[in-house]
Amino acid sequence: MARTVSEVFSEPVIPFAIRWQSRVYSLLGLAGLLVVVAVFATALGSVHIPFTTTFQVLLSQLPFVHITPASPEIFGAPLSLEILETIILDIRLPRILLAGLVGAALAVAGATYQGLFRNPLADPYLLGVASGAGLGATIAMLTPFTLAWMAFGAVPLFAFIGAIGAVTVVYLLARVGKTLPATTLILAGVALSAFLASITSYLMTISGEELRGIVFWLLGGLYLTKWSEVWTVLPCVLAGLVVIWIHARPLNVMQ
Repeated sequence: MARTVSEVFSEPVIPFAIRWQSRVYSLLGLAGLLVVVAVFATALGSVHIPFTTTFQVLLSQLPFVHITPASPEIFGAPLSLEILETIILDIRLPRILLAGLVGAALAVAGATYQGLFRNPLADPYLLGVASGAGLGATIAMLTPFTLAWMAFGAVPLFAFIGAIGAVTVVYLLARVGKTLPATTLILAGVALSAFLASITSYLMTISGEELRGIVFWLLGGLYLTKWSEVWTVLPCVLAGLVVIWIHARPLNVMQ
């Protein structure tokens, strides 16, 4: 039921300092929970490593911290410290950190979509961004292009081009003169998204041996993640977060 103007202005106003203090506490609590979940995730895998051992290995990497992690037993034999650190620091930890970065980027992108379209159900599939990126990545995997100077190769470049191309096509289709109706924009995005997804499905049926890699990429597989990927993605995500933060107030039309 709609509220009257007097009811809205009669509500108690929470001071700015108190609101920011509650936000800081919430962020700190969520950050602490994220660290705990990340440590637990690092302990999971084909080689079972106790949570305490994983925590000790991570702490031992900090300066001025001298801890000798307890080596767990594998098939009745103790696991050497070198192998233990390789499993945790070089194999599992990069995957966990990259998954966190991807999750943060998707969360901010989703919130931006929702604020931009004034729709709490908006997602990257709305304008064909996800389908365009998937098609671009699929084409990159099926073609012999190699870009050795890029940390990821040709796949992320083609995915980015596909996403930008999809948005451009949707914009051109939805534009009516000098206006851009939101309804037409959404309908054009949904139609193009379905069209690009069908092309991706067709390419997957004729991909042969490349099918496994395409499916893993489309499902968000991080099994080949290394530290180089983490350091490449980190500045891109931070730059995007800063840009969205600067434009947060005009985008936040949901409040």
